[in-house]
Amino acid sequence: MTDLVELMSHGESTVKRRSLPVAAAFAATAALLLTACGSGDDSSKGNDKIAGADQGGSPSTSASASSPEHVQRPDLTLPGDIKETFQGWKTGDATKDAILEDAGHAQTAVTYAVAKGDPKAEALAFYQAGTALPGSRDWVKTIVDSGSTFTGAVRYHSPKLDVFDKESAGLSYCSDESKAFNKDRKTQAIEKTPTTKDSYVLYSTRLERNSDGIWQTTKLVSERGNKTCTP
Repeated sequence: MTDLVELMSHGESTVKRRSLPVAAAFAATAALLLTACGSGDDSSKGNDKIAGADQGGSPSTSASASSPEHVQRPDLTLPGDIKETFQGWKTGDATKDAILEDAGHAQTAVTYAVAKGDPKAEALAFYQAGTALPGSRDWVKTIVDSGSTFTGAVRYHSPKLDVFDKESAGLSYCSDESKAFNKDRKTQAIEKTPTTKDSYVLYSTRLERNSDGIWQTTKLVSERGNKTCTP
């Protein structure tokens, strides 16, 4: 994924997007965060590894497997016309499953914020940090200001997780957005678009475990039409 680190902030030069400001809105986070790997952000703990960067070595198994049940998590209930599916998101390993769960919540938090029309939704700051959070907020605001939202279904699948240490991990995965569409927030009119290779997205992310035990997405890169994710 090293070819992605020099992309512009919106990724227009490389990542094709659907028409209207809502560019396949279920990939909202990635659309604004394509500079994450090469941003030079020093706020991350430890090294700056992210999934897909050819780190080598074996994943650590020493990270805490305890679930932060004492933490009050924000609501992520989506409207009835929006469905997200996370296929293969369970491994049987408590630590890995906790990371995968929070990574999924980070995606859903963007969906939730768009559906609510709230760029400052609590869920965004709960599940995202680093360069990911301001990028997500900006992107949600772009969608809301355009008068748009979205509808349909997205399937996230084929996760590949590397646990670097007790507080950091890298995750890559695919999304199938062929059944997700833009919707006018006021009229509820749906913009049906044909399925193309750009309906499929490869994500590469970095997650860091905060003081409350939440695995926050701190960096995220995406590539539309990557052959890894196209059927």
